[in-house]
Parts: sequence; C-alpha cells; structure tokens
Amino acid sequence: MKILYSCLSKSWGGLEMGAVQDAEQLVKKGLTVDFLCFPGSQINVEANKRGMKCLTSKVSGYFHPIQIIKLSRLIKKNHYQLIHTHLSKDLWTLVPSLKLVNSEIPLLLTKQMGSFVVKKDFLHKQLYDRVNFILAISKEIKKNVFETCPVTEDKVLLHHNSVNMERFNPSFTDRTKVRDEFEISESEILIGMIARLTHGKGHEEFLYAANKLTKLYNNLRFLIVGESSQDEIEYEEKIKDLSETYELKGKVIFAGFRSDTPDILAALDIFTFPSHSEAFGNALVEAMAMEKPSVAARYGGVLDIAEENVTSYLFSRKDGDDLTVKLKLMIDSPEKRIEMGKAARERVLKNFDVEKQTEKLIAFYQRITS
Repeated sequence: MKILYSCLSKSWGGLEMGAVQDAEQLVKKGLTVDFLCFPGSQINVEANKRGMKCLTSKVSGYFHPIQIIKLSRLIKKNHYQLIHTHLSKDLWTLVPSLKLVNSEIPLLLTKQMGSFVVKKDFLHKQLYDRVNFILAISKEIKKNVFETCPVTEDKVLLHHNSVNMERFNPSFTDRTKVRDEFEISESEILIGMIARLTHGKGHEEFLYAANKLTKLYNNLRFLIVGESSQDEIEYEEKIKDLSETYELKGKVIFAGFRSDTPDILAALDIFTFPSHSEAFGNALVEAMAMEKPSVAARYGGVLDIAEENVTSYLFSRKDGDDLTVKLKLMIDSPEKRIEMGKAARERVLKNFDVEKQTEKLIAFYQRITS
C-alpha cells in the first residue's frame, strides 16, 4: 500500500512527534509512505533521519494556488492509495489538489487538538465533505469535532495515540542513573512532572502541593522536567520565582529539557500530570508504561487514559489542595504505588501499545481502500 502522509506544521510538539512516529511504524510494517512536510521543519529533519521519503511544500497559510497545482501533479504521478493528514489546515491544500485531478482516493484526518472556533460555514463544508474519516485521539476531541466541524457521526472514529513499549520499559532502564545525577537517595520519595514550561500545564498547582507536603514530610524531592519556548521565558522565570517564594530550594529540581525520558521516569516514585486541559496526555501514557503510579487532573484526554483508583488518583483540575490530598494518599501507601504501577503498564499494553495501534490503523486502511 502506498500512502501520502501530511503534516505541514513548522512546530515540533506532541502532534508532530505523533505524526512522525505513526508514519515510521507504517514503514516498518512494509507500507510505502511519502511524508509531505514543510521544508527545513523539524518534521522534515526527523522524517529524513528515519529514512522516510519527504515531499516538501512551502505552505504556511490557507491559499497557495501554485503549491496546490504542484501537489495535484504529485498525487496523479505517484498513484497513492490513501492520503492521511495530521493537520486540519493541510486540508486547504490537499482537498483542492485532489479535486483538480478528480481523484477519489480516501482522505483521512487525525484530529490531535480541539478547536474553539465553529467551522460550519460553506467553505469548511466543502473541505470536510471530501474527508472520508476523521480519527479523534480521545473522546474529548471526538466531542469537539462534532461541536465545531460540519461532519456526521459516522465519519468520526476514535483512535488513541500510542507509546513504544520497548522504549518505555522499566526492565531496560536504570532507576539510579538520574537519582545519582541529582543526589537523590533511595530513602527519598521523588515526585515529578514532565511538561513544557507554559501556561496551563499545572506548574502552579504542583509547586503549591510541594509547599504543603514538605511541611508534612522531610523525605520528599520534586522534579520538574521541561523548558519554555523563547516567547515563554517570562513564564518560566515566574514559576522559578514561585518556587523561591515557597522556600523550596533543595526540594525542587528544575531539570530543563531532557531527551532521556525513560530514565527520568524510572527515577520517579510518583508521576504527576496536573495539566488543566489535554487532548490526550502522551506524557501520562509514557509514565504509565514505565509502571509509575500517577496523580492526574480529572479532565479531558486523561479520562481515556487513567483508571481512577486503579492506575491513578485523579484530582479536580486547577485545585492545588485536592492535588495535595491525592499525593499524600500516594506517599502514605508504598504498596498502593506498586499495585497501581503494575496496573498502569497493563492498561497501556492493552490500549495504547504502538504495535497494536498500528495494526488497527493498517486494518482500517485496508478496509477503506479495498
């Protein structure tokens, strides 16, 4: 099967990483995948690293007649059996290109992010009428698609993001590596979160809980992994100032950006996911794959991932006091932490394993192209 994958984003976040991972998995399963991306983007770089064939197009807005003509010629020349895009903005290029060559090949859209704008006008209806199916990564996104896009219920299907269970395997990591780096003893309980330093990720609540809990326990350390983008440096400074205001020096570690996520997770005793709103929650799935018990905000995509009182304790989002209570429950019960961690990995194996999710996707491709 020959597929055109599309993600013309210039950014590099969960959406873009997911698109590259999915395409790479399809190639490993024997499918031919051409990746349409913006030239010089991180997607372009990463796809090339993985040996994928990249087609580039300088599309940054909504209307590019020359790029549409070029793409229509490529579609006609390469005889794709299916087109799958991970960015709704790409439809403004893909749909006219398909219509220009009168192609009826299936067009899929994976929706990774919700929209606050209702798009049910005439032009959007023309775009979405050409989309055969929309794959929503969570129930929250599926609901949002119905509310904002001109589509019928039968066109929107649930297909969760996935995690590489070999990479995120506690058996292949060294718990002491990161703990030794930051001089964290085995007698200390390490509580951590991994998120970009930006508004809405819950850093304020995390530090609020750290402040409360360090007054009750003398063996706690807190690890914050992630950095801000250039336009968010002020927010990063605000969070670090808040830590100083709470007098958490020596208790809270700001580790910055790290690429050794499995080792970071291996070092933790408790993973925290306090984000105010997530379409899915890739970091939470990765932590669960690493057998980490978690405390997460009861909202959005988290409800697809965590099982309350089985894999995780859930708290009311934006509520630092409730987060403190749930973390205290976890701190006080090492047996429960072990039990939840094992249940967490089992849940990920069953529902979010990249091998299984890729097989489901291929089966779906075969069904709609046969």
